[in-house]
Amino acid sequence: MDTAALDTAALDAGAPGTKALDTEVLIAGAGPTGLVLAIDLTRRGIRHRLVERDGRGFPGSRGTGIQPRSLEVMDDLGTVEALLASGGPVPPMQTWEGTERLREWDLVEPGDPSPGVPYPDVLMCPQWRTVEVLYARLEELGGRVDFSTELTGFTQDEDGSGVTAELRRADGRVETVRAAYLVAADGGRSAVRKALGVPFEVESVDARAAQIADVRMTGFEQAGIDRDHWHMWPTAPGGLIGLRPLEASADTVQIMAFWADTAYEPDPERDATPEALARLITERTGITGLVPEETVWASSFRPKAGMAERFRTGRVFLAGDAAHIHSPAGGQGLNTSVQDAYNLGWKLGAVLRHGAPDALLDTYDAERMQVASDVLALSTRMHGQDRTLGFERGLSRRGKETHQLTLHYRTGPLARELRRGLREGTEGAEEGAPKAGPEDVLRAGDRAPDAPCTDPSGAPFSLFDAFRGPHFTLLDLTGSDAEGEPVAAAVADVEWVRTYRIGGTAPDLVDAGGHAKAAYGTGLFLVRPDGYVGLATDDAADVRAYLAEVSGIGAVPEMHP
Repeated sequence: MDTAALDTAALDAGAPGTKALDTEVLIAGAGPTGLVLAIDLTRRGIRHRLVERDGRGFPGSRGTGIQPRSLEVMDDLGTVEALLASGGPVPPMQTWEGTERLREWDLVEPGDPSPGVPYPDVLMCPQWRTVEVLYARLEELGGRVDFSTELTGFTQDEDGSGVTAELRRADGRVETVRAAYLVAADGGRSAVRKALGVPFEVESVDARAAQIADVRMTGFEQAGIDRDHWHMWPTAPGGLIGLRPLEASADTVQIMAFWADTAYEPDPERDATPEALARLITERTGITGLVPEETVWASSFRPKAGMAERFRTGRVFLAGDAAHIHSPAGGQGLNTSVQDAYNLGWKLGAVLRHGAPDALLDTYDAERMQVASDVLALSTRMHGQDRTLGFERGLSRRGKETHQLTLHYRTGPLARELRRGLREGTEGAEEGAPKAGPEDVLRAGDRAPDAPCTDPSGAPFSLFDAFRGPHFTLLDLTGSDAEGEPVAAAVADVEWVRTYRIGGTAPDLVDAGGHAKAAYGTGLFLVRPDGYVGLATDDAADVRAYLAEVSGIGAVPEMHP
């Protein structure tokens, strides 16, 4: 890692009249959200501390579905290959009534393979394995997690210059840490959120209690239960029960059960023992022969949905479950959470390393609150459909809207659609909502699609190869040699922008199949570090103006209308 990028001297000195900083960003919570943020900050050379109250090794499957958009995030962070090797596709559903198989069906609508979408389908991978892959990547980059270290309190400076936090280790030692920013990734019961006093409105999604348990089991052949299906008994006496063989394990099954008796409160210590689970399976399915050997992890809950009133308070940010909690329906929670971190990471880097104004961090709140609100509505709606449309099958079919590829920031504070003739039609499109209608063409604020290209030597080089890393990417698809010089001048002194000309007499990338042109059209496209189009324009002067706005380089000129 570039030691100059750590800017240690600035940390030690601090601003005049302020206390020196021990680190730039303190992250509380080393689940997927905190780990993704730590990986992104590490590759940006941002000094940080990642603390986790518990020890290493989250044991449970919990959030198992990694959506296509999140796989693109993992590709950029260097973890997608390990995840693909550990997980697998959503298994076909097998609906049962007692000991009789009724029907086989697909839970998730398959994606459409295309040049712009390299990962069209959902990947199933137990959360414990996802977390281990993220740990390994963080350590590979030189980062680490301080396990068995709890954030027990914090204060923000009155002058807004930083945060002072108290950390307590398992042996009772207490440490005081000064940081420029604090990010709470400490879960749905977030102590940081509560300390801030941020309202968190929660609504019940289902009156029934549920229990999920990861269990090592034997007796599959004797019981006639294969490991190639997700088995579901939706009308079982006492309530729905499902068995899903887990990836990354040869003998572990996730048991999901709901209790029709809404007064019943399952207790994993009582209801998730091997003996209790064996009785539950027999009572609800009539199948014998399955033998639970060991309960690896279990959790009981009543499905709820909730969101914080704001995601930023001074120098403290809420991310992941600390900011929003979801019904498990549709597999949206973990995915929305890691994309919170992905959105925030580049903005912290811009402020701490590239002179961007602090106001850039306000856009985290503006962009992610709308997305979280829309995704919460989606998962809550799906949970309701599971109980109505999907009653006979146990779950309702998940459409492509769960893939999160069409979520956007079109009406957000960082989207600039300045191409002549294309600015109409963006008004009224709710930020974060899926794109639709006759104006469904790429616009500023949309996810930047992939496209297979080659470099001038003929070697394969996709647009995602161009985007990969902590930089902005400027795509010149004007096809005009005359635009080359103004474009180069616009970004000449901006170190965190990479430019690729596609088309013209001396292109950086060759679009032989026309896929980039088909996806983007004509113009200049400035792609943000998180893979969304920030600016789409016909004029190179707009590129300079946009970069000035988000990085503070020079005076901010007026954008061309």
